[in-house]
Amino acid sequence: MTARRSDATRAAILAAARERFAADGFERATIRAIAADAHIDPSMVMRYYGNKEALFAAAADFDLRLPDLGDVAADRVGASLARHFLHRWEDDETLMALLRAAVTKEAAAERMRSVFARQVGPVAARLAPDPAQAATRAGLIASQMLGFALCRYILRLPPVVDLTAEEATAWLAPTIQRYLTGEAQPG
Repeated sequence: MTARRSDATRAAILAAARERFAADGFERATIRAIAADAHIDPSMVMRYYGNKEALFAAAADFDLRLPDLGDVAADRVGASLARHFLHRWEDDETLMALLRAAVTKEAAAERMRSVFARQVGPVAARLAPDPAQAATRAGLIASQMLGFALCRYILRLPPVVDLTAEEATAWLAPTIQRYLTGEAQPG
């Protein structure tokens, strides 16, 4: 019975942390506020997670939920990924909180690196002319999508914010496709 209560407490803490980090960002979210949202004492948060950085890392276990791309023609994967990324950014505040925190907190930056390496790396390995370049290609895709997300959702640059999802996909897809299947041009 204690294990079930412990699991329920952890789940309540993580749910409250995800909502609080998404609403307030890493810097403004407090252990006290997260505990209040979870209806527990702040000492319980510290008992289970140790500190705010560790709690954030646990709460920001983000899944890109990449679609099965097996049926997508190799030359259309860039468009599919661009469309998918845009949809995920639009619908998940956790990713925004993670992106904001990754700029200043190493635990969040490591989580972001892990998400892209673990989830985009296999797609790059499958499509790359040289699978040994998968990590580089996944990193370049991350640079494109994270840069776009930063400009659209956090900095809110008007020309980028004003793009429809279709327009943004049209701009992003060729670059992602090149990162997946293209060859680097010398010079």
